[in-house]
Amino acid sequence: MQRWLISLAAMLSTTLALAAVDINKATEAELDGIKGIGPATTRLIVDERKTAPFADWTDLTRRVKGIGAKRAAKLSAEGLMVNGQSYEVTAQAAPKSGKAAAAKSAKADAPAAKAQKP
Repeated sequence: MQRWLISLAAMLSTTLALAAVDINKATEAELDGIKGIGPATTRLIVDERKTAPFADWTDLTRRVKGIGAKRAAKLSAEGLMVNGQSYEVTAQAAPKSGKAAAAKSAKADAPAAKAQKP
């Protein structure tokens, strides 16, 4: 009987942890419960939400300081939603390619090259 209760409690806690939280409907406590959202970000979200509900993730990232594409992806993975939608990585949020990626790679390789010199 005790094992059954422990199993039930574990399943319920897992289900609650994976529950989606819509940013336009969530209470302050629900927002604070999302990993990656603290009291300061919660206040920013609630203040902006008083102006108007968030239309989509782009609207959220434009209006709430400190939430960009990278953080939006993490918050979405933690269960945060905007109007029932999860965050989808767009071409803008995708890693840079071309010259910028090559320059970054060259910088990363530079310390290794210096270490090899006798």
